[in-house]
Amino acid sequence: MSRLAAAFARARAQNRAAFIAYLCAGDPDFDTSLAACRALLANGVDILELGVPFSDPLADGLTNQLAAQRALESGMTAARVFELARRLREGSDAPIIFYTYYNLVFANGVDAYVRAAKVAGVDGILTLDLPPEEAGEVTAACRAHGVDTVFIIAPTTPDARIGKIAAVTTGFIYYVSREGVTGVRDQVAGNIPEALARIRAHTQLPVAVGFGIGSRAQVTQVAAHADGVVVGSALVNGIRDNLGDRARIAPTLAARAADLAAGTGRK
Repeated sequence: MSRLAAAFARARAQNRAAFIAYLCAGDPDFDTSLAACRALLANGVDILELGVPFSDPLADGLTNQLAAQRALESGMTAARVFELARRLREGSDAPIIFYTYYNLVFANGVDAYVRAAKVAGVDGILTLDLPPEEAGEVTAACRAHGVDTVFIIAPTTPDARIGKIAAVTTGFIYYVSREGVTGVRDQVAGNIPEALARIRAHTQLPVAVGFGIGSRAQVTQVAAHADGVVVGSALVNGIRDNLGDRARIAPTLAARAADLAAGTGRK
């Protein structure tokens, strides 16, 4: 059983949703990012989604765009992202997902990139701007090197295409609960139970829900239906708000993660 499958199975056995946390690798610098990620993993995070910093992150809202900018300005490169994953793997068995863009994979050679990710301890790759119909080289490389694939389904995805997406996914389905870009919202999107039922008609893979989830109450609302809950911007904001005193970032994220993780249980 893969680390990803084991994480979802463990959460299911505990009658809760898996807590998936997003941070941009290297934000605001390598050492602070490493400490922040470790703080999350020590405080209830089941799966860590590492954003690979990119100069044109089309799917990201302003919070995560600025995080990527800070990481790039601090000197993060593909090699440094792999090094961050390796350092995290030394002290944790939790699954690590790369949240990336196809240009970053393609520019380094698809097979070489996936192989390097595997060696670094990465369990899955979510390539945001790569449609499954054009993902043959990536999915083949992932099969060859034992790396799971994660693909996105949106509220506007028609049923016929849900089946195509599910067919090339091996890790979990990431349901983005609202149209647009990432970012904290005041309310959870509607129709999540209906959307998950549509997806589950095509796959037995876990389905995680993200985009716009930022409070414990919202986590609880989504966890009642989803196999996993993804929180990103609300955690990244903990970095943004403490840039003047970076020693506060890891403790801030530890407390925030613990609070959010407490919302993943089901009644």
